[in-house]
Amino acid sequence: MILEVTNIQKSFPLPGGGTVQILDVPQLKVDSGEQTVLLGQSGGGKTTLLHIIAGITTPDKGSILLDGIELTKLSEQGRDRVRAAKLGYVFQTFNLLPGFTALENVRLGMTFGNGKHDITRATRLLERVGLGDRLHYKPSQLSVGQQQRISVARALANRPRLLLADEPTANVDAANQQKIIDLIRETCQEEQIALIMVTHDLKLAQQFPRIERLEDLNRVLQAVAK
Repeated sequence: MILEVTNIQKSFPLPGGGTVQILDVPQLKVDSGEQTVLLGQSGGGKTTLLHIIAGITTPDKGSILLDGIELTKLSEQGRDRVRAAKLGYVFQTFNLLPGFTALENVRLGMTFGNGKHDITRATRLLERVGLGDRLHYKPSQLSVGQQQRISVARALANRPRLLLADEPTANVDAANQQKIIDLIRETCQEEQIALIMVTHDLKLAQQFPRIERLEDLNRVLQAVAK
């Protein structure tokens, strides 16, 4: 078991006072190498749940066991170290550094994990995503689809145990959507990386062996639906 989420709750403050509960998830388990899609509508709490799993956001209550490590008991610095060593994260907004080339963006991701710049792996990953001839291009010189492929390569750079992909095709044209999904799934399968991908697109979700609907996991949404 690579991930075990238990009784996670999360609320956010309202501008006029009080709070609104976003998540109440009794359980979510993911095995090593398993590929899971988290399906749900925008604003339902999917990204918040990913952020909690990644240790970017802390829950109000509950347990996050990642590869045997309890994230909720760690300091912010401790969570940062675990995230760098155990997790890859593909953001829908790419989060590339504009002043760095494609190769430098991927190598920088390695720095946070183990401090080693494995230029051979970084180069091979970029070649794999079809950017072998764009190693020294900066993000502004590349298309949106190419930028997202850099972010995929960066997320895989440290051979993570778990890859989180937050709507990875949301800002990509239709021609590149399937290429990115195939790239993520094939690489995770070959390297035995567990995958959780968030999407609101049922057609994309149906390609995965396991679909978890957020409305089934989250008691907050279940209460609203009643």
